[in-house]
Amino acid sequence: MATFLYQVGRMAFRWRWLVTLLWVAVLAAAGFAAVKAPAAPDDGFAMPGLESQKAFDLMDERFPGSGAEGASARLVFIAPDGEKVTATQNKAVIEELVGEAGDGSQVVRAVDPFQADAVSADGSVAYSTVTFEVAAADLTDASKEQLETAVDQARDTGLTVEIGGNALATQPAAGGSAEAMGIAVAAVVLLITFGSMAAAGLPLLTAIIGVGVSMTGIIALGSTFGLSLTTGTLASMLGLACGIDYALFVVSRYREERAKGHAPDEAVALAVGTAGSAVVFAGLTVVIALAGLSVVDIPMLTKMGLSAAGAVVIAVLICLTLVPALLGFWPKAVLARRVRKGTKRGRPDAGHDRGRSTENAGSRWARLVVRRPLPVLLLGVVGLGAVALPATGLQLGMPGDESKPTSTTERRAYDALADGFGPGFNGPLTVVVDTRNSDDPEAAVSTISKEIGATDGIVSVSPAQFNQARDAAVITATPSTSPTDAATIDLVKTIRGERPAVEQQASATYEITGSTAANIDFAQKFQSALVPYLIVVVGLAIVLLLLVFRSILVPLKAALGYLLSVLAALGAVVMVFQHGHGAELLGVEQTGPIMSMMPIFLVGIVFGLAMDYEVFLVSRIREAYVHGERPGQAIVSGFRSSSRVVVAAALIMIAVFSGFIGSAESMIKVIGFGLAVAVLFDAFVVRMAIVPAVLALLGDRAWRLPRWLDRFLPNVDIEGEALTRKHTTPDAPAGQRESVPAYRG
Repeated sequence: MATFLYQVGRMAFRWRWLVTLLWVAVLAAAGFAAVKAPAAPDDGFAMPGLESQKAFDLMDERFPGSGAEGASARLVFIAPDGEKVTATQNKAVIEELVGEAGDGSQVVRAVDPFQADAVSADGSVAYSTVTFEVAAADLTDASKEQLETAVDQARDTGLTVEIGGNALATQPAAGGSAEAMGIAVAAVVLLITFGSMAAAGLPLLTAIIGVGVSMTGIIALGSTFGLSLTTGTLASMLGLACGIDYALFVVSRYREERAKGHAPDEAVALAVGTAGSAVVFAGLTVVIALAGLSVVDIPMLTKMGLSAAGAVVIAVLICLTLVPALLGFWPKAVLARRVRKGTKRGRPDAGHDRGRSTENAGSRWARLVVRRPLPVLLLGVVGLGAVALPATGLQLGMPGDESKPTSTTERRAYDALADGFGPGFNGPLTVVVDTRNSDDPEAAVSTISKEIGATDGIVSVSPAQFNQARDAAVITATPSTSPTDAATIDLVKTIRGERPAVEQQASATYEITGSTAANIDFAQKFQSALVPYLIVVVGLAIVLLLLVFRSILVPLKAALGYLLSVLAALGAVVMVFQHGHGAELLGVEQTGPIMSMMPIFLVGIVFGLAMDYEVFLVSRIREAYVHGERPGQAIVSGFRSSSRVVVAAALIMIAVFSGFIGSAESMIKVIGFGLAVAVLFDAFVVRMAIVPAVLALLGDRAWRLPRWLDRFLPNVDIEGEALTRKHTTPDAPAGQRESVPAYRG
């Protein structure tokens, strides 16, 4: 691999104009296609095989034209203090509003709250449901404006009107300023790391180009494959972070090779052959982990994983081609200012220098760890273990209107309905009864309705609504607890557990659906898939690292460290978003269950990022060990060479991920926070402390591999040992070095 990538880097350097123009053409073509593409669809939460999905499909089949798939708006009317919605003036305003809402060209029906008994017991709150014949994405501006105008007129009378549902849902802020802040922090980190504006700007430029290609491609293919902007958020997050980091590793290695005296074209080729090999491996791990999300069999999750995997592939390709091409245009610009001015001589990298090299913060830290490995190891493990403890109480769910900021009308509508009708009103259970094989459909539905209504935790059951064929009916059961309450989950399990006996008694079958039941099914499916997915990912990590480091203990150590960082990150997420510790600082107004897909995302993405740092750090340690250094000194040499770059890469990742914490969308906020703390724990505690401590305790045993396994494993040469043997530095003794090709630039 290293030899092949060496040739790729040399060709990209030589044909830099062609390579650059090709990427510009790709970006322009993707952008043109995105502009011409139809609008992306709304995200769907279809869950094949789950009961709630089957019930919804049955309802859609037996109640055609009912607007089950159409958009809806729930108008919530709140009387002024001391008044009731049933007062003559307020009632007239509400009826007028409902009448105007029902006249919309795309409206199926608008329910009068006074005829439907949709008024709270104290008369303070009432609601009306407006159902449309088309999905929210297909609503015309005229339909939206008509409803908004009617609501504004009602508000002018002094009546408070809030709007729930998806028809006029508030779109979350894009969080662009927070993301820009992340990029700004990344620029500062790069500038401090490299001491050169060009070296700092090049990774940012190539990463932005990569994200541009990825996002325009997702928009262009959105209508074809059902990819929405929310689907692409994860792709932009990972594409930006990985793109910056991968380019950072190549540019850093290029500067090292130039410091050894290599000409620019040779330095680029060697950088792509060595650091580029690690980039390919690191990118491959991220892609495999993201593509593996498809095994959960949730279409939306599969789309997000594959889209993000595509963004990472583009980041790798840009790193291997566009980065060396741009280095060809400015071979000296990325060097430190003192080197460009000729006031500082380059020196061979510490990993290749047998003599005493200049100390830096990384080598000094490594010496401290090597001298006291056991205390460092115990402190790191105990600390991460303590942070991980809250993860044992992890509760999964899906965010709804209750998780939105109180500044949104959806959240205020949710709170008003909960106050007026009880906490369970916002999460009713929809019971779909199939009476096709029943001799007396009315009696069967009545039996099921009575049995469900008698269940502890159900406060009311609505009258049954039959379809025209009278072979199906829908019943709405209202729980006494909120949709996210653990008691509601137990209630759904109880109703489903008692179903066989009820169905036998009624001679009809039924299934439970609705948003609450769907969220419960969603969470259970993710929870059941988490452990198998974690086993697959950890097993993959061991196999891949076994190929890279040709050691058994190093992969086991890496996998255990990865588990520690993932569990600690989950514990931190639970502490903030579930228990509420520090939630105000992040703008979290409502705590509750963690988004169902969050642990799966965390496991998959952090796996790839953790392997990045493991490869870039430990490969330099192994390189020094292979060159004859003792285990302890090899750790110091490896840290001297790579710790600064790994720390910079981690800080960039944290900055980029933290930028998404500013998103108003709770799903993106949780993912951004989880990934940021995961990188913090993995890079600075696991890789910078636990890894060197374990290697110091193991000594030579860390690098042993049984002979039979050594013969069996292929040599992938991630570290570029073949290039190291072939291209000796110009400072090596005569007879040991190979002539360096002249720079043709």
